[in-house]
Amino acid sequence: MKPTADRPRAVSTLDKRVASLDDAVLAMAQTRDFGKHTKLRRLLEALRRVLVQPGGAAAVQARARALEEAGLFLGTDWASPEILIPALVGPGLHAGDADTVVMEACSELRTLAVARGEYAHPSISAEDAREFLTQVLAMNLELLFTPPTEAERAQQGRTAQLIRDLFRHLADEIGYDSVLDKLVEEIWRILRQRPIQVDQVQSLITRIAVYRGDPDVDLGNSAGQGIDRLITALFGTTEACREDPGVEVFRSRLQAMDNGDLQYEAAGFARAMHDTGLVSPYHAELLRFLRHKSDYLLGEALGLSDTGRNCLLRYSELVHRLIEDAVHPQTAQCIYGLALLLDRGILYEAPVVPALWRQLALELSEHARERLTTVFGDEPGPEARLTAGVLSMLGLPLGVGQGDNPTCQSARALSMWAYNDPDYLLQMVVWAARDDEIIMHFEGQPISSKDSESGVASTLPMDLDPVSLLVVPHLDRIYAEMGRRCAGRPGDPHRWVNPEFHGWWAARGFRINVDVETGNLIELDTFLRQFHASYHPAYNGGQPLIHPQPAGVAVTDSAARYVGWHAITILRVAADPQEVMRVYFYNPNNDSGQDWGDGVVVSTAGNGERFGEASLPFDQFASRLYIFHADPLEHGEPEKVPGADVERIIDFIERSWGADRLPGGRLQAAKDPHA
Repeated sequence: MKPTADRPRAVSTLDKRVASLDDAVLAMAQTRDFGKHTKLRRLLEALRRVLVQPGGAAAVQARARALEEAGLFLGTDWASPEILIPALVGPGLHAGDADTVVMEACSELRTLAVARGEYAHPSISAEDAREFLTQVLAMNLELLFTPPTEAERAQQGRTAQLIRDLFRHLADEIGYDSVLDKLVEEIWRILRQRPIQVDQVQSLITRIAVYRGDPDVDLGNSAGQGIDRLITALFGTTEACREDPGVEVFRSRLQAMDNGDLQYEAAGFARAMHDTGLVSPYHAELLRFLRHKSDYLLGEALGLSDTGRNCLLRYSELVHRLIEDAVHPQTAQCIYGLALLLDRGILYEAPVVPALWRQLALELSEHARERLTTVFGDEPGPEARLTAGVLSMLGLPLGVGQGDNPTCQSARALSMWAYNDPDYLLQMVVWAARDDEIIMHFEGQPISSKDSESGVASTLPMDLDPVSLLVVPHLDRIYAEMGRRCAGRPGDPHRWVNPEFHGWWAARGFRINVDVETGNLIELDTFLRQFHASYHPAYNGGQPLIHPQPAGVAVTDSAARYVGWHAITILRVAADPQEVMRVYFYNPNNDSGQDWGDGVVVSTAGNGERFGEASLPFDQFASRLYIFHADPLEHGEPEKVPGADVERIIDFIERSWGADRLPGGRLQAAKDPHA
């Protein structure tokens, strides 16, 4: 077993930390049982320092027997692995206490060593150990490939990534066969949200594909037609690339085809792309080939609607250049963005076409080139990467993610501009990529990202799409500076910051149900009635939402405990297929399908959601809302909202994030005499 990665710096750091770990294990082993607790702190810290390193999990696995015999688990439930319950592993790993996470991680790695036959344990067999880990993986699928949630980032810091590295190691060692069906279901759940960044999903599909190719592995009859669709979407989409022959062989096959065969290929790629949201590298090669053939075949390969075809024909020169510059096998995912951009019809907005020509000719600053190359590599060049990122963001405005960074405000702004004001987004990209500076105005006064102090993020974010990678650091500093300029004003600074930061369409009316000074809930009845009157069709005259609106929610965990404030965008309010009134919203937190406790589970599909939308029933959404904007001149009919509806929402609040924020005892909603 080789617990190290092929990176000299990582190897050196890991070796040093493993040596310290071995010393700590020896010290505990040489101590009598009654004194082992005095050595525990040193050992836990040494374990944590090893586990956060690449290859650290394998190093701890190799020392599983030594750790147990030294007394790491002495006096705890972990000392008896035969009584451990798989369902409790997840809560243990999500515990706020870092020591508990380290102990749980070591317990799983001990079980893995037993399952692999490396440690003959007296109380658990290798078969039982494998079954235990299979259940753990199946119950915690999100830890295999989804980034940390808002709650995890707030509560665990770097430990959240340690947990994910642990689970990837467990999956690589145990294999995916027994959890394949559930894995496929989870992959489809993520893909239905149509994120811009799909690297982790692609990596997982690739690993499963390799695993399935192992002749010694029997995945059984339930090995999943669903995974076949995902694998072929990436590697064997059509007849010409069925056996994954490589790009050069595929290109030679295209050259030998007539138009009928090319149309068959084009339709196959388009169908797979729109079905899964994934794009094969072969699709990029096909598009580059077809731009020399005909726009009709290009439209077939992109799977365009009538609107998209009209845009392609009207602006064919621009589309050809975008394909030439941005579409490569390494950036194939942007093809989906290009197709949806054309289908949105935004090229008919007067500024967008010249702005995209400017993007194609843009000279990047040295800093921008370095950032893009560091994260994405130098093939293709940083200009191509950035243009590909622009296509993805304009096509998938609800697919923007904040990564593992506290920059939800900036991610929301980018999404909102791509959705609502694409030429403004393109201007932001130019300022950030060419000038290394963005200047915005707050109440008439300029704010430069160069001159502003640090933002919300303490380090430069790296796990972002190309556009976010360059623009978010500037927006983050400007957003923080706007907040600083509100210092001393009464109330919440978002009242002034949101309209200035996001755009004129962010309504100037502002409602908040938390007193900033005390943190207590205030005017809940008025707040909830006004939210109904502003957004619920039954109380706002049936007026649909025109522009997406910034809002703030109190995020809670699956036990309905308060985690923190989070920025989202309200997109629309409508009845779902079951005639339940729902709020459809954008959440920048990478995976919108979250359990907020007390039965409040955010839906991303199956309740009328469009790709990228999250939704909740109106009352459940209102129970987590703490800030919203509304037009102050449109009053609606707040007095007609039934008191029972308001009371039900207040009950939700009292049972969750508002439990410790109730001044003077329980708040009662005013009873509506007409209810």
